[in-house]
Amino acid sequence: MQPFRILVIDDHAHAREGIREILEEYEDFQIVGEGKNGKEAITLTEELMPDIILMDIQMPVMDGLEATKIIKLKFPSVKIVMITVSDDITNLFDALKKGAQGYLLKNIQANEWYEYLKAFALDEIPMSKEIAWRIIKEFSLNRSANDSLTPLSARELEVLQLVAKGLSNREIAENLYISEHTVKSHLKNILSKLHLDNRVQLTSYAYQQGLMD
Repeated sequence: MQPFRILVIDDHAHAREGIREILEEYEDFQIVGEGKNGKEAITLTEELMPDIILMDIQMPVMDGLEATKIIKLKFPSVKIVMITVSDDITNLFDALKKGAQGYLLKNIQANEWYEYLKAFALDEIPMSKEIAWRIIKEFSLNRSANDSLTPLSARELEVLQLVAKGLSNREIAENLYISEHTVKSHLKNILSKLHLDNRVQLTSYAYQQGLMD
């Protein structure tokens, strides 16, 4: 399998160097470019068409949130992971609204970076469990008192609930005694029926609609 092509955007040179040092240890990833602000991110995406962008939030000229919004409109297939030292829930929700699919804290261990990005590249895990838990708590506090009708089948609902619990495709397959291919097919149908884009939004939906125990 070809390595996943990574574009790193961060205004701090030492941060970019640190990310490069982490990822160069693994053959699964290839850093194809680096930039120091949102405008450079847009230009480099057009030139390089990376698989994944690691995007800092606070940057001069253009911040990562605005750049994410523009890139996702022009190149929806490019995956974007926000990288930050802060787990501020406001930044998290802003990033998701702009189209980011993941949110990674800079201060986690190097091996966790690899495990997270590999799972993310394979469409399995959208973000760290700590960040996912913050989403769950936020939506649990604001969920509607009335349960909504869902267009999902019983099996799709089971898959959705396991996604919301943070399970990977392989773990869902093992839980339900079905193949990973079938899990992916169910996920595609669920996203289409709910008009959502990724697993993060599915998790939010499940808790907001009162579909979890």
